[in-house]
Amino acid sequence: MNDTDKPGLHKLSNTTLVIAALGVVFGDIGTSPIYTLKECFSPHSPHHIDPTHDHILGVVSLVLWSLLLLVSVKYLIFILRADNKGEGGVLSLMALASHGMSDTLKRRAVIVLLGLFGAALLFGDGIITPAISVLSAVEGLKDGGLLGAAPVDALEAESWNHHMEWLIMGITIVILIALFSVQFLGTAKMGRFFGPITGLWFVSLGALGASHLISGPEILAAFNPWHGWHFLMTGGHAAFVILGSVFLAVTGGEALYADMGHFGAGPIRRGWFSLVFPALGLNYLGQGALLMHQPDVAHSPFFQMAPTWAMLPLVLLATAATVIASQALITGTYSLTLSAVQLGYLPRLSIRHTSEHTRGQIYIPTVNWLLMLACLALVLAFRTSSNLAAAYGVAVTMTMLITTILFYFAARHLWGWSILKTLPLCLVFGAIEIAFLSANLVKFFDGGWFPLAVGAVIFTLMTTWATGRRLVRASMEKSSLTQETLCDSLKRRPPISVPGTAIFMTSTSGRAPIALLHSLKHYQAIHQRVIFMTLTTEDEPWVPPSRRVEVESLSEGFWRVTGRFGFMQKPDVPRLLRQCVNLQLEVDPYKATFFLGREIIIPSANPGMARWREHLFSFASKLAQQPATYFQIPIGRVIELGQQVEI
Repeated sequence: MNDTDKPGLHKLSNTTLVIAALGVVFGDIGTSPIYTLKECFSPHSPHHIDPTHDHILGVVSLVLWSLLLLVSVKYLIFILRADNKGEGGVLSLMALASHGMSDTLKRRAVIVLLGLFGAALLFGDGIITPAISVLSAVEGLKDGGLLGAAPVDALEAESWNHHMEWLIMGITIVILIALFSVQFLGTAKMGRFFGPITGLWFVSLGALGASHLISGPEILAAFNPWHGWHFLMTGGHAAFVILGSVFLAVTGGEALYADMGHFGAGPIRRGWFSLVFPALGLNYLGQGALLMHQPDVAHSPFFQMAPTWAMLPLVLLATAATVIASQALITGTYSLTLSAVQLGYLPRLSIRHTSEHTRGQIYIPTVNWLLMLACLALVLAFRTSSNLAAAYGVAVTMTMLITTILFYFAARHLWGWSILKTLPLCLVFGAIEIAFLSANLVKFFDGGWFPLAVGAVIFTLMTTWATGRRLVRASMEKSSLTQETLCDSLKRRPPISVPGTAIFMTSTSGRAPIALLHSLKHYQAIHQRVIFMTLTTEDEPWVPPSRRVEVESLSEGFWRVTGRFGFMQKPDVPRLLRQCVNLQLEVDPYKATFFLGREIIIPSANPGMARWREHLFSFASKLAQQPATYFQIPIGRVIELGQQVEI
């Protein structure tokens, strides 16, 4: 397969892509019905209201119109237009928005910081989603009465609930450990089963909802937005806080844009409007109809929709659906990490490709185990999905708001949309998201602080790494020559020449590598042929082979090679050198010698970063993967030369 091809998009039919998208793109938002209305009305929820007729009508109306405006209109109709060479997501949108700007560097920096913070918040979402999704599904064993009925005696009931809580937590932890433990196998083989299972899930959602809608058609009045507005205007503070729980219905909407590169905008739109949106709408209406007639089942309206004989199959299907949703978030976190590493905002990490045919299938061990430990800690700390729901929503709402802001700049500066066309649209979306964000911030001390804390830590790490690398390059450039100056100097006073080809990797294009200067200083010799190689990452996901490599002859025996990769592509030096043959430079990577400079970071009092950030950068640089491994340089062909660098 040509290495610029997307993962087989052109080889698959639209129907196949729609089915595949069901298992990846819609997994998160598709499991929201398990806990959304439960968090609004359950007496066990820390923020709930009584399931009265008007309250149910108002909440269901808000849920339906949130799905319609934020997901159907904002993401499916407008945001999916922000196509960065086939890729989506907040980092792709950041690149589009910043590329389209001809304004000051300061304003461009604000766009980049917004994009980075949005990406950092998505890491928090990647931690919470597996925990709350699997936990809420397993709780169906208790809510559906499959573990037996609670004793009547108050003391025995309290003890029973305590044991059930630990049992559910134990099952959840086992499922999560199993899920993260098999990530190294990749999802290429499992992926073909995801779509049909999730398709069955959505059909079940629609069927359950329709069965109760028939007996309670009065809930259809929820399509009238006046009921939602009236609920907000008359419900006071309680109605405002409930917005935070209503927002759970649209969590996962960001994934529709983030996963666009895997399937394309068309299949995602078709899957949403033909199956997902109707199934979700029917299920929420069905839950509302059930609550109107049986308000006593507010503790678990979703599982109480099913007849007794279908309870166990529904719990098993819900568990499978939540595992699939978790898998989608885990894979998305891997992709986000790869983009951040390639763009220079995170240290180089060990990244393994788990499929020879699908480049999107990657495994990052460090991220995998950190995610698992964080998910397990969340389950143990929050214990129930109701408690965990308080932590859910803040990060996603802020990411959605950042997406709206970035979309405004992309539409204005890149596509040339008029302010009369762009501003009202973004103001509508922004107003809705600010309302949701404000409601979620009410739950800050109940757990909403967690995703913000995770986002702040990741954001600090990304900005520190990017600033540190810039300071290192600036420090090294001060003590280096231009490549042309070095070539002229060596031509006037040639050192001893030894046979072979030496390839010096340098991150500063046009500057003589420090490794070469150290080599000359110690060995007083140089190879017959010297290649200065610089690898750069473009602000686009895929760089085609026609633009991948540039070769320039500097003087006799000296060459400059520049390799360009997209932020969704992993550098491959041997493949890059094979492309040089077409540009009059033939190099066997398995016979050449690669010289790499290793910087030893020394925090100092020099102006640049705060001392604690310098120590953080120094620590992160020690964790970074060896450049030889990251660039896939042949084993045994590398010589590393160290240098202390003060920042």
